[in-house]
Amino acid sequence: MGAVELFAIDFLQALITGLLVGGTYALMCVGLGMIFGVMRVVNFAQGDFFMLGMYAAYYVATALGVMAVLGPYVGPVVAGLLAGPIVFAVGWLLHRFLVGRVTGVAAVGAEGDGHYAQIILTLGIALVLQNGGLILFGSLPLSVPTPMSRESWELGEFLINQARAVSFAVAIVVALLLYLFLKRTTLGKSMRAAADNAEAALYMGIDVDRCHRTAFALGCGVTAIAGGLIASSQSFQPYIGFDFVITMYAGVVLGGLGSILGAFWGGMTIGLVQQMSTLVLPFQLQNTAIFVVFLLIVFFRPHGMFGRSAERT
Repeated sequence: MGAVELFAIDFLQALITGLLVGGTYALMCVGLGMIFGVMRVVNFAQGDFFMLGMYAAYYVATALGVMAVLGPYVGPVVAGLLAGPIVFAVGWLLHRFLVGRVTGVAAVGAEGDGHYAQIILTLGIALVLQNGGLILFGSLPLSVPTPMSRESWELGEFLINQARAVSFAVAIVVALLLYLFLKRTTLGKSMRAAADNAEAALYMGIDVDRCHRTAFALGCGVTAIAGGLIASSQSFQPYIGFDFVITMYAGVVLGGLGSILGAFWGGMTIGLVQQMSTLVLPFQLQNTAIFVVFLLIVFFRPHGMFGRSAERT
């Protein structure tokens, strides 16, 4: 086999892996994109909700016995999905008692009003979740035990990791269900109206605070599902959220701030770039390749791939 054929195999293998990784990245970016798109809030704690999803999946799979009942193949997937409702409830309560006090129509209606408080509050939530996680869970790296992380399907010359492939399929289904929820349901349409113009939606009888609370909780829950799925193929500890929040923001900005569809494709792009860069760069420089592509896209398309040419008013 010649050098060209070997490079072609490596290229296609990296492409397949990039697509599989990009699927879960896309899902976690969608969660952040929903919060920003509907509420116009930059949530610095999003990476820590991702971390909570990982721990929720781990304890649901092990302590609650889901893996013992459903087995080592189905159990981790169900645990990852159940992490979503758990963190959804956490996000709902946080918005109800904390975040909702510095967001809403008043903060959206006046430029700069409430934004400093939002930044400080979400940073504070991030610090509490990180250090609270360290106290509750300890610093020992964990992962959801499943043989899928070590097994692969052979497709000719290519290997497809089972854990990543299953996570990709589940992430696509969850993203599709979320899209249908926003497009077809009354609450989803209300959330889109609140995202376009919160004051006008309020005058039309839409409960904007309810829309914001649902968007915040749903964004946290969706990102937690992505974390729960990744937990079966990667070890984690309480401070892992910081590593992923950078990836989330890069994906959301790449796709275009305020565009949930853009956040999905931005996450897919991040996964592809990260894996394809291993063909020419050392593993430690994967993030460098991500930000080089990020800067190029922002240079040529300042509003992202799917962003609007003007800010919402």
